[in-house]
Amino acid sequence: MSLPLYYYLAITAVYILMTWALYLPYRVAHLHFMVVANMAISGYFGGYAAINWHWSFLAVFAAGFLIGAVVSFVVSIAIGDAPTFAVVIVGFTFIYITKTVIENWPAMGSTMGMFGIPLVNHILLYAYLFVLVTGFFIYRFDHSRLGRAASAIFIHRELATSFGVNTKYLGMFLQTWAGAIGGATGVLYGFIMNSLFPNFFTFPIIGATMTMLFLGGYTTMWGPLLAAPVLWGAPLLLPTAVASWRQIIYGVLLIVILLLRPEGAITRPFIVKVQTTIFQWMRIKKV
Repeated sequence: MSLPLYYYLAITAVYILMTWALYLPYRVAHLHFMVVANMAISGYFGGYAAINWHWSFLAVFAAGFLIGAVVSFVVSIAIGDAPTFAVVIVGFTFIYITKTVIENWPAMGSTMGMFGIPLVNHILLYAYLFVLVTGFFIYRFDHSRLGRAASAIFIHRELATSFGVNTKYLGMFLQTWAGAIGGATGVLYGFIMNSLFPNFFTFPIIGATMTMLFLGGYTTMWGPLLAAPVLWGAPLLLPTAVASWRQIIYGVLLIVILLLRPEGAITRPFIVKVQTTIFQWMRIKKV
């Protein structure tokens, strides 16, 4: 496999996972940008543990997953049922606290970044195995009673509460799960790139994942699977002078999609229509 293809596939997996990490809390109308802070915290912890303590990749990956879950759970106790604006503010605050701590901590490489994270054989396989496992559990959630409860909260929180849905516990659960995904993805990213830079864990990844979430469609898990490969890959085919404007392109796309088609490219009715068409085609073929 060529090096450009390897990095394209690897970073696509990272963006799919991080977009899903935004998608899960948004099922209850929470834009939980704290997943980016979780990504940085677990990524830097994983890099430090691998370089200085010689931990194996699997040990670091498990630790990153747990760190992300624990940090998000503790914070979710306060914001599990908070308004969307409050969740956004908490997320941004944690991102800049994390970035500031890293930039002023020599052991983490400060502003220069962390280098020397060991190479791991088959890291691409590990990344896509995690994508498959995460996608399976998100699919199961979306088609469960909890998924239907989350949809009710998104549409009308007070009405969902009147039906007996515990909005805070469900919000805490989704924020914790999203934080765990973000933490594990931070470890994957560190081992894919073999280095970490604090500036990555700010607006670049927020802008990209937000665009992927809303362009692909925020009502279904399938949107990121379509949007992440396209939005990450398309700028790679453009001339360097144009590709350097990637963040501007993402921002313009996000504004356009929110104005013209806020539900995104893939919606639940579209998925139902596709499934119905496939079933009809299979029935005709059998006949």
